[in-house]
Amino acid sequence: MYALVTGASRGIGRALALLLARRGYDLLLVARSEDQLTALAQEIGTTHQRQAHVLALDLAAPGAAETVAAWARQQTDQLAVLVNNAGYGLWGRFETLSLAEQQNMLQLNMALPVALTHLLLPALHQVPRAYVLNVASTAAYQAVPSLALYAASKAFLLSFSRGLRYELKATNVSVTCLSPGATTTSFADRAGMGAELQATANKVSMTPEAVAEAAVAGLLAGEAEVVPGVLNKVSAGLTSFVPKGIVEKIAAGIYEKYL
Repeated sequence: MYALVTGASRGIGRALALLLARRGYDLLLVARSEDQLTALAQEIGTTHQRQAHVLALDLAAPGAAETVAAWARQQTDQLAVLVNNAGYGLWGRFETLSLAEQQNMLQLNMALPVALTHLLLPALHQVPRAYVLNVASTAAYQAVPSLALYAASKAFLLSFSRGLRYELKATNVSVTCLSPGATTTSFADRAGMGAELQATANKVSMTPEAVAEAAVAGLLAGEAEVVPGVLNKVSAGLTSFVPKGIVEKIAAGIYEKYL
């Protein structure tokens, strides 16, 4: 059986790929960096004795989902896991951030997982048991000033995951949404966050490996949502009870003061 992981070259995607290999899956690895993908594939082969095929591709480019789906079908007819992990954030006020870059982020965070899931569901239905893991964020549970579109894109992914999960409940495909909090990855650098904000996030960050362990356990158990870490579970849960205005004020106090 194969697992396809987008954004597999680093961070949570890399950790998920390694853990799935350890669980006995062969891998289809997709990201922009061919060197990092090749190194990961070699590690998977050496450490876990699993096959790993790589596709270096800009996943925000037009037609990327179709390219990935066609490539995946060429590699195997035993696709059992789809991990939609590719994505990034942009930190700053909506009106001052580049519109083009924000649209690029929305393409990667929302349009790509929707298209890829739609294109690969027929393949997933061909195996006895299959899984879709959509990687969102604890930002999906609230509006976040200065990460407004990023949080909105992850809220979309969470809602899409839950709706699709219900539609597929009588089938062989289980859908899970992973919503990690701060994680020791390159997210903050890519988002353009300053050193002070990065230092604050690092105080409560989880490792990609710990996030991946929780994600794969929840995925294979058929859970609807996985929020790794006690602090993240509590903060995500509180957003259902605390008035939205207060939640937004707290989030703004964390992120906007460093702008």
